[in-house]
Amino acid sequence: MRIGPIPLPSPFVVSPMAGMTDTAFRRLVKRQGGCGLVVSEMVSSEGLVRGIDRTLEYAEYTEEERPVSIQIFGGDPDRMAEAARVVEGMGADIVDVNMGCPVPKIAKHQAGCSLMREPGHAATIIGAMVKAVRIPVTVKMRKGWDDSDLSAPEVARRVEDAGAAAIAIHGRTAKQSYSGRADWDFVAGVARAVRIPVFGSGDCIEPEQVVERLQAGVSGVFVGRGVLRNPWILAQAQDLMEGRAARPVSMEARGRFLLDYMQLLLDDRGDEIDGFRHVAPGQATAAPARGRERWVINKLRALCAWYTRGMESGSQLRAAVNAAESTRQLREQIGEFFLSGVRPSRPPALVTR
Repeated sequence: MRIGPIPLPSPFVVSPMAGMTDTAFRRLVKRQGGCGLVVSEMVSSEGLVRGIDRTLEYAEYTEEERPVSIQIFGGDPDRMAEAARVVEGMGADIVDVNMGCPVPKIAKHQAGCSLMREPGHAATIIGAMVKAVRIPVTVKMRKGWDDSDLSAPEVARRVEDAGAAAIAIHGRTAKQSYSGRADWDFVAGVARAVRIPVFGSGDCIEPEQVVERLQAGVSGVFVGRGVLRNPWILAQAQDLMEGRAARPVSMEARGRFLLDYMQLLLDDRGDEIDGFRHVAPGQATAAPARGRERWVINKLRALCAWYTRGMESGSQLRAAVNAAESTRQLREQIGEFFLSGVRPSRPPALVTR
Protein backbone atom coordinates (compact mmCIF):
# COMPACT_ATOMS: atom_id res chain seq x y z
CA MET A 1 0.00 0.00 0.00
CA ARG A 2 1.54 3.32 -1.12
CA ILE A 3 0.57 6.94 -1.56
CA GLY A 4 2.94 8.04 -4.30
CA PRO A 5 6.37 6.88 -3.11
CA ILE A 6 5.30 6.72 0.55
CA PRO A 7 4.75 3.16 1.81
CA LEU A 8 2.02 2.63 4.40
CA PRO A 9 2.46 -0.27 6.84
CA SER A 10 -1.33 -0.63 7.09
CA PRO A 11 -4.38 0.53 5.08
CA PHE A 12 -5.96 2.01 8.22
CA VAL A 13 -5.69 5.75 8.85
CA VAL A 14 -6.41 8.10 11.77
CA SER A 15 -8.81 10.57 10.18
CA PRO A 16 -8.35 14.27 11.01
CA MET A 17 -10.85 15.68 13.50
CA ALA A 18 -10.58 19.34 14.49
CA GLY A 19 -9.76 19.82 18.16
CA MET A 20 -9.33 16.09 18.78
CA THR A 21 -6.60 14.34 16.78
CA ASP A 22 -3.63 16.34 18.06
CA THR A 23 -0.07 15.04 18.03
CA ALA A 24 -0.35 13.54 21.53
CA PHE A 25 -3.46 11.55 20.62
CA ARG A 26 -2.00 10.41 17.31
CA ARG A 27 1.18 9.16 18.96
CA LEU A 28 -0.74 7.08 21.46
CA VAL A 29 -2.92 5.52 18.75
CA LYS A 30 0.20 4.76 16.72
CA ARG A 31 1.72 2.95 19.71
CA GLN A 32 -1.21 0.54 19.85
CA GLY A 33 -0.43 -0.77 16.34
CA GLY A 34 -2.39 -1.20 13.12
CA CYS A 35 -2.05 2.43 12.04
CA GLY A 36 -0.71 3.06 8.53
CA LEU A 37 -0.98 6.86 8.43
CA VAL A 38 -1.92 9.77 10.67
CA VAL A 39 -3.37 13.03 9.39
CA SER A 40 -3.14 16.31 11.29
CA GLU A 41 -6.07 18.46 12.28
CA MET A 42 -6.94 20.76 9.40
CA VAL A 43 -4.63 23.78 9.21
CA SER A 44 -5.29 27.16 7.61
CA SER A 45 -3.19 27.73 4.50
CA GLU A 46 -3.22 31.46 5.22
CA GLY A 47 -2.01 30.91 8.79
CA LEU A 48 0.80 28.65 7.58
CA VAL A 49 1.99 31.16 4.99
CA ARG A 50 1.91 33.97 7.55
CA GLY A 51 3.68 31.85 10.16
CA ILE A 52 1.00 32.37 12.81
CA ASP A 53 2.04 30.48 15.95
CA ARG A 54 -1.42 29.10 16.72
CA THR A 55 -1.70 27.69 13.21
CA LEU A 56 1.75 26.13 13.35
CA GLU A 57 0.75 24.34 16.56
CA TYR A 58 -1.98 22.47 14.67
CA ALA A 59 0.67 21.24 12.22
CA GLU A 60 3.02 19.88 14.90
CA TYR A 61 4.03 16.24 14.67
CA THR A 62 6.83 13.94 15.88
CA GLU A 63 9.05 11.40 14.16
CA GLU A 64 7.14 8.67 15.98
CA GLU A 65 4.04 9.45 13.92
CA ARG A 66 5.54 8.81 10.47
CA PRO A 67 4.28 8.49 7.87
CA VAL A 68 2.39 11.72 8.60
CA SER A 69 0.15 13.90 6.46
CA ILE A 70 -0.62 17.54 7.22
CA GLN A 71 -4.06 18.62 6.06
CA ILE A 72 -4.56 22.22 4.91
CA PHE A 73 -7.59 24.20 3.80
CA GLY A 74 -8.07 27.25 1.62
CA GLY A 75 -9.41 28.40 -1.70
CA ASP A 76 -6.63 30.38 -3.38
CA PRO A 77 -4.36 28.27 -5.62
CA ASP A 78 -1.26 30.41 -5.07
CA ARG A 79 -1.66 30.51 -1.28
CA MET A 80 -2.37 26.78 -1.16
CA ALA A 81 0.76 26.13 -3.22
CA GLU A 82 2.80 28.29 -0.86
CA ALA A 83 1.28 26.54 2.17
CA ALA A 84 2.20 23.19 0.59
CA ARG A 85 5.80 24.40 0.38
CA VAL A 86 5.66 25.26 4.09
CA VAL A 87 4.37 21.77 4.85
CA GLU A 88 7.13 20.21 2.77
CA GLY A 89 9.67 22.40 4.56
CA MET A 90 8.36 21.07 7.89
CA GLY A 91 9.34 17.58 6.72
CA ALA A 92 5.86 16.08 6.39
CA ASP A 93 5.49 13.02 4.17
CA ILE A 94 2.22 14.10 2.53
CA VAL A 95 0.13 17.27 2.21
CA ASP A 96 -3.63 16.76 2.18
CA VAL A 97 -6.32 19.18 0.99
CA ASN A 98 -9.56 19.45 2.92
CA MET A 99 -12.49 19.44 0.48
CA GLY A 100 -14.87 17.80 2.94
CA CYS A 101 -15.42 20.18 5.86
CA PRO A 102 -19.12 21.21 5.92
CA VAL A 103 -18.74 23.86 8.63
CA PRO A 104 -20.15 27.16 7.29
CA LYS A 105 -17.26 29.33 8.52
CA ILE A 106 -14.91 27.22 6.34
CA ALA A 107 -17.20 26.52 3.38
CA LYS A 108 -18.27 30.13 2.90
CA HIS A 109 -14.67 31.14 2.14
CA GLN A 110 -14.42 28.91 -0.96
CA ALA A 111 -12.73 26.21 1.09
CA GLY A 112 -13.69 22.86 2.57
CA CYS A 113 -16.62 21.14 0.89
CA SER A 114 -17.59 24.24 -1.10
CA LEU A 115 -14.68 23.40 -3.43
CA MET A 116 -16.66 20.36 -4.57
CA ARG A 117 -19.18 22.76 -6.13
CA GLU A 118 -16.41 24.01 -8.44
CA PRO A 119 -14.55 20.95 -9.75
CA GLY A 120 -12.45 23.02 -12.16
CA HIS A 121 -11.26 25.35 -9.41
CA ALA A 122 -10.57 22.38 -7.13
CA ALA A 123 -8.38 20.85 -9.83
CA THR A 124 -6.55 24.16 -10.32
CA ILE A 125 -5.64 24.19 -6.62
CA ILE A 126 -4.31 20.64 -6.76
CA GLY A 127 -2.36 21.35 -9.93
CA ALA A 128 -0.71 24.39 -8.36
CA MET A 129 0.26 22.40 -5.28
CA VAL A 130 1.61 19.45 -7.26
CA LYS A 131 3.87 21.80 -9.21
CA ALA A 132 5.05 23.47 -6.01
CA VAL A 133 6.19 20.41 -4.01
CA ARG A 134 7.77 16.99 -4.42
CA ILE A 135 5.78 15.24 -1.68
CA PRO A 136 2.43 13.61 -2.58
CA VAL A 137 -0.66 15.83 -2.63
CA THR A 138 -3.88 14.11 -1.57
CA VAL A 139 -7.53 15.15 -1.21
CA LYS A 140 -10.21 14.41 1.39
CA MET A 141 -13.76 15.04 0.17
CA ARG A 142 -17.41 14.01 0.58
CA LYS A 143 -20.03 12.58 -1.79
CA GLY A 144 -20.89 16.13 -2.77
CA TRP A 145 -22.62 19.25 -1.50
CA ASP A 146 -26.13 17.74 -1.28
CA ASP A 147 -28.20 14.99 -2.89
CA SER A 148 -28.74 17.12 -5.99
CA ASP A 149 -25.00 17.75 -6.40
CA LEU A 150 -23.08 14.50 -5.96
CA SER A 151 -19.88 15.75 -7.52
CA ALA A 152 -17.35 13.34 -6.01
CA PRO A 153 -16.89 11.27 -9.21
CA GLU A 154 -16.14 14.35 -11.31
CA VAL A 155 -13.95 15.98 -8.65
CA ALA A 156 -12.04 12.71 -8.21
CA ARG A 157 -11.30 12.46 -11.93
CA ARG A 158 -10.30 16.11 -12.13
CA VAL A 159 -7.91 16.06 -9.18
CA GLU A 160 -6.42 12.78 -10.40
CA ASP A 161 -5.69 14.43 -13.75
CA ALA A 162 -4.19 17.40 -11.87
CA GLY A 163 -1.72 15.11 -10.09
CA ALA A 164 -3.35 14.06 -6.82
CA ALA A 165 -1.74 10.91 -5.43
CA ALA A 166 -4.75 9.60 -3.49
CA ILE A 167 -8.29 10.50 -2.46
CA ALA A 168 -10.32 9.90 0.69
CA ILE A 169 -14.12 10.11 0.48
CA HIS A 170 -16.55 10.41 3.38
CA GLY A 171 -19.77 8.74 2.27
CA ARG A 172 -22.05 11.64 3.21
CA THR A 173 -22.82 15.02 1.64
CA ALA A 174 -21.97 18.35 3.24
CA LYS A 175 -25.68 18.94 3.96
CA GLN A 176 -25.87 15.61 5.81
CA SER A 177 -22.91 16.53 8.02
CA TYR A 178 -22.85 13.40 10.24
CA SER A 179 -26.54 12.48 10.05
CA GLY A 180 -27.90 9.41 8.29
CA ARG A 181 -25.56 6.69 7.11
CA ALA A 182 -22.39 6.81 5.05
CA ASP A 183 -22.86 5.47 1.50
CA TRP A 184 -20.00 3.03 1.01
CA ASP A 185 -21.40 1.72 -2.29
CA PHE A 186 -21.01 5.24 -3.68
CA VAL A 187 -17.43 5.43 -2.38
CA ALA A 188 -16.57 2.07 -3.95
CA GLY A 189 -18.03 3.29 -7.25
CA VAL A 190 -15.69 6.29 -7.24
CA ALA A 191 -12.77 3.98 -6.42
CA ARG A 192 -13.51 1.94 -9.53
CA ALA A 193 -13.57 5.09 -11.69
CA VAL A 194 -10.03 6.31 -10.94
CA ARG A 195 -6.55 4.76 -10.96
CA ILE A 196 -5.15 6.30 -7.77
CA PRO A 197 -5.85 4.87 -4.30
CA VAL A 198 -9.25 5.76 -2.85
CA PHE A 199 -9.84 5.59 0.91
CA GLY A 200 -13.32 5.47 2.42
CA SER A 201 -14.62 7.06 5.59
CA GLY A 202 -17.77 6.97 7.69
CA ASP A 203 -19.54 4.86 10.33
CA CYS A 204 -16.59 2.69 11.38
CA ILE A 205 -17.20 2.20 15.09
CA GLU A 206 -16.25 -1.48 15.49
CA PRO A 207 -13.11 -3.20 14.12
CA GLU A 208 -15.31 -5.62 12.16
CA GLN A 209 -16.81 -2.65 10.30
CA VAL A 210 -13.36 -1.35 9.39
CA VAL A 211 -12.46 -4.70 7.81
CA GLU A 212 -15.82 -4.98 6.03
CA ARG A 213 -15.37 -1.52 4.52
CA LEU A 214 -11.90 -2.39 3.26
CA GLN A 215 -13.27 -5.49 1.57
CA ALA A 216 -15.96 -3.41 -0.15
CA GLY A 217 -13.52 -2.19 -2.80
CA VAL A 218 -11.46 0.67 -1.38
CA SER A 219 -7.70 0.89 -0.89
CA GLY A 220 -7.91 1.85 2.76
CA VAL A 221 -10.14 3.17 5.53
CA PHE A 222 -10.07 6.46 7.43
CA VAL A 223 -11.41 6.13 10.98
CA GLY A 224 -12.44 9.23 12.93
CA ARG A 225 -15.09 8.99 15.63
CA GLY A 226 -14.44 5.27 16.03
CA VAL A 227 -10.83 5.84 17.05
CA LEU A 228 -11.88 8.50 19.58
CA ARG A 229 -14.11 5.93 21.25
CA ASN A 230 -11.60 3.11 20.89
CA PRO A 231 -7.95 4.00 20.18
CA TRP A 232 -7.26 0.27 19.69
CA ILE A 233 -9.72 -0.10 16.79
CA LEU A 234 -7.02 0.00 14.08
CA ALA A 235 -4.91 -2.60 15.87
CA GLN A 236 -7.99 -4.78 16.35
CA ALA A 237 -8.88 -4.43 12.67
CA GLN A 238 -5.33 -5.50 11.79
CA ASP A 239 -5.75 -8.53 14.04
CA LEU A 240 -8.89 -9.52 12.14
CA MET A 241 -7.21 -8.95 8.78
CA GLU A 242 -4.44 -11.33 9.79
CA GLY A 243 -6.83 -14.05 10.96
CA ARG A 244 -6.59 -13.44 14.69
CA ALA A 245 -9.28 -12.53 17.18
CA ALA A 246 -9.39 -8.82 17.94
CA ARG A 247 -7.25 -8.16 20.99
CA PRO A 248 -9.16 -7.40 24.20
CA VAL A 249 -8.63 -4.07 25.93
CA SER A 250 -8.76 -4.01 29.72
CA MET A 251 -10.19 -1.20 31.82
CA GLU A 252 -6.69 -0.65 33.18
CA ALA A 253 -5.36 -0.12 29.64
CA ARG A 254 -8.17 2.33 28.90
CA GLY A 255 -7.37 4.28 32.04
CA ARG A 256 -3.65 4.27 31.28
CA PHE A 257 -4.35 5.70 27.82
CA LEU A 258 -6.07 8.76 29.34
CA LEU A 259 -3.30 9.26 31.88
CA ASP A 260 -0.63 8.94 29.19
CA TYR A 261 -2.53 11.39 26.99
CA MET A 262 -2.63 13.94 29.78
CA GLN A 263 1.08 13.46 30.47
CA LEU A 264 1.99 13.93 26.80
CA LEU A 265 0.00 17.17 26.72
CA LEU A 266 1.94 18.39 29.75
CA ASP A 267 5.29 17.28 28.37
CA ASP A 268 4.67 18.80 24.95
CA ARG A 269 3.58 22.20 26.17
CA GLY A 270 5.86 22.65 29.16
CA ASP A 271 4.31 24.19 32.22
CA GLU A 272 4.17 24.20 35.98
CA ILE A 273 1.09 22.21 36.91
CA ASP A 274 0.29 20.58 40.23
CA GLY A 275 3.60 21.84 41.58
CA PHE A 276 5.74 20.11 38.95
CA ARG A 277 7.70 21.82 36.21
CA HIS A 278 7.09 20.34 32.75
CA VAL A 279 9.31 21.85 30.05
CA ALA A 280 9.31 20.66 26.47
CA PRO A 281 12.74 20.32 24.81
CA GLY A 282 13.85 23.60 23.32
CA GLN A 283 11.08 25.59 24.99
CA ALA A 284 12.43 28.62 26.83
CA THR A 285 9.20 29.99 28.27
CA ALA A 286 5.84 28.64 29.30
CA ALA A 287 2.33 30.05 29.43
CA PRO A 288 0.76 30.91 32.81
CA ALA A 289 0.22 27.71 34.76
CA ARG A 290 -3.47 28.16 35.43
CA GLY A 291 -4.23 28.90 31.77
CA ARG A 292 -2.31 25.88 30.58
CA GLU A 293 -3.87 23.65 33.21
CA ARG A 294 -7.33 24.73 32.08
CA TRP A 295 -6.33 23.89 28.50
CA VAL A 296 -5.32 20.34 29.50
CA ILE A 297 -8.55 19.86 31.46
CA ASN A 298 -10.60 20.99 28.48
CA LYS A 299 -8.72 18.59 26.19
CA LEU A 300 -9.53 15.67 28.52
CA ARG A 301 -13.16 16.72 28.73
CA ALA A 302 -13.44 16.78 24.94
CA LEU A 303 -11.87 13.34 24.54
CA CYS A 304 -13.89 11.77 27.37
CA ALA A 305 -17.13 12.87 25.71
CA TRP A 306 -16.29 10.35 22.96
CA TYR A 307 -14.13 7.90 24.90
CA THR A 308 -16.83 6.94 27.40
CA ARG A 309 -19.69 6.41 24.92
CA GLY A 310 -21.25 3.02 25.41
CA MET A 311 -19.11 2.35 28.49
CA GLU A 312 -20.78 1.07 31.64
CA SER A 313 -21.09 3.98 34.09
CA GLY A 314 -19.44 6.20 31.48
CA SER A 315 -21.78 9.08 32.32
CA GLN A 316 -20.37 9.07 35.85
CA LEU A 317 -16.83 9.51 34.58
CA ARG A 318 -17.94 12.31 32.23
CA ALA A 319 -19.58 14.11 35.14
CA ALA A 320 -16.44 13.68 37.25
CA VAL A 321 -14.14 14.94 34.49
CA ASN A 322 -16.40 17.89 33.74
CA ALA A 323 -16.38 18.85 37.42
CA ALA A 324 -12.58 18.67 37.74
CA GLU A 325 -10.78 21.88 38.65
CA SER A 326 -7.20 20.61 38.41
CA THR A 327 -5.14 17.98 36.63
CA ARG A 328 -4.54 16.37 40.01
CA GLN A 329 -8.28 15.77 40.35
CA LEU A 330 -8.36 14.38 36.82
CA ARG A 331 -5.67 11.83 37.69
CA GLU A 332 -7.53 10.79 40.82
CA GLN A 333 -10.86 10.41 39.01
CA ILE A 334 -9.39 8.45 36.11
CA GLY A 335 -7.47 6.23 38.49
CA GLU A 336 -10.51 5.53 40.63
CA PHE A 337 -12.75 4.76 37.65
CA PHE A 338 -10.41 2.58 35.59
CA LEU A 339 -7.76 1.25 37.92
CA SER A 340 -9.46 0.58 41.25
CA GLY A 341 -12.33 -1.57 40.01
CA VAL A 342 -14.72 0.74 41.85
CA ARG A 343 -17.15 3.04 40.01
CA PRO A 344 -17.71 6.39 41.74
CA SER A 345 -21.33 6.89 42.76
CA ARG A 346 -20.81 10.62 42.40
CA PRO A 347 -18.08 12.73 40.80
CA PRO A 348 -15.16 12.80 43.31
CA ALA A 349 -14.82 16.57 42.81
CA LEU A 350 -18.34 16.99 44.17
CA VAL A 351 -17.80 14.61 47.10
CA THR A 352 -14.91 16.67 48.46
CA ARG A 353 -16.78 19.98 48.50
